[in-house]
Amino acid sequence: MSGAPLDTADVVLVSACLLGHACRHDGRNNGSPALLAALQGKAVVPICPEAGAGLGTPRPPVQLRGGDGDAVLDGLARAREVEGGVDRTEAFREGARLAVAAARAHGAAAAVLKERSPSCGCRQVWQDGARVAGRGVAAAALARAGVAVLSDEEVR
Repeated sequence: MSGAPLDTADVVLVSACLLGHACRHDGRNNGSPALLAALQGKAVVPICPEAGAGLGTPRPPVQLRGGDGDAVLDGLARAREVEGGVDRTEAFREGARLAVAAARAHGAAAAVLKERSPSCGCRQVWQDGARVAGRGVAAAALARAGVAVLSDEEVR
């Protein structure tokens, strides 16, 4: 199932789409009964960094350009809409700030996030048109803040 960070955490941030909230860019969700079972007995704090930053649902899909979420936080890469290239970097940084603030406010020691998301990807993201190793912007910010970040694909 989970692993040490989730086993020992009393409070867990969770990508809201994994909890059944229709907040993905396409207005759908990634509800996971297995994840809900793994979270029994935990205080769960739903987060959607993109919706929280005001990008709305549905919204145009975004990919990272020039680097992963760590590079976006460091000012070396951007978050841009796939079609048209509208720059959403500041909204992604704001969503990351909100995720870190939620972790601190609720005392969350761990987060379970949606893999491959430009915000929440933990091991892989879509960057420059390809799936690559790296973290999303919120996942990178949470890890930098000391939160144990787990992919939904690691929690079964």
